[in-house]
Amino acid sequence: MPENKPLVGMNMLLWTDHVGPEHFPIFDQLAAAGFDGVEIPVGQGDEGHFREVARAIRAAGLRCTSVTAPGEDANPISPDPAVRRKAVERMRWAIDMSYVLGAETLVGPFHSAFKVFAGRGPTADEFAWSAEVMAEASDHALAGGELVLAAEFLNRFECYLVNTPEDTARLAAMVDRPNFGMLYDTHHAHIEVKDPAASIHAVGPTIRHVHISENDRGTPGSGQVRFIETFEALQGIGYTGWLTIEAFSRANPDFAAAIHVWRDYFDSPDDVWREGIRFIRSTWDAAITDR
Repeated sequence: MPENKPLVGMNMLLWTDHVGPEHFPIFDQLAAAGFDGVEIPVGQGDEGHFREVARAIRAAGLRCTSVTAPGEDANPISPDPAVRRKAVERMRWAIDMSYVLGAETLVGPFHSAFKVFAGRGPTADEFAWSAEVMAEASDHALAGGELVLAAEFLNRFECYLVNTPEDTARLAAMVDRPNFGMLYDTHHAHIEVKDPAASIHAVGPTIRHVHISENDRGTPGSGQVRFIETFEALQGIGYTGWLTIEAFSRANPDFAAAIHVWRDYFDSPDDVWREGIRFIRSTWDAAITDR
């Protein structure tokens, strides 16, 4: 691709949290629309399953990233060392399956368990525990190849350890591994960040992956996220990595319930990726023109 063009991906969580053969035709549709890759949830399945998914991705001519999140039983910031050890093993498994997929980056809020709260803000111990687990995971990833780990800050309603880019940059500095950085998500930033451009410039090269996600988790460009400012700032720090659409639907009732999606924000999932890729390409180019 041209030097100033990012890669555009599509997160398969729009359809499912467990990609199988029934979803493989979507890969061909995304490739035909101009997507560079897909983001595959890694939460269940074995090596054989992910090898089958990988073959379908390659057959469609796409590249791949992966996404995972731990539950309370594998919480990296648990005060129980046995739970933290399970968090390490959970991350090792997700890394191994990401390599099977051929993923370039493993992303997600794996710094702490999703929607597990303590009724207070994070402690120094919790940051240290998370950094210890993330360092072990990063070392495991480095031993297997060049997989990058990009930790995602979440809004205050979904976690309490890292809610902002600055929080995540603090954690990345503690982890101190070359393959560990930040996933910048425009949905969470819309809630937690007053000045997206200033925040992106502040954390700079710590950003290793970007999720393009509207304030309502619907079609990119149809809501309130300040995308021109965001893209101008990403260009300003020299970012040319993945811009991956993350939107959610009610296609999988259990997953929809877990993330509190009670209604759809579009007429069809096809609207999200068809309009989304056009919006990303045109807005990225507009941001270049503005600069």
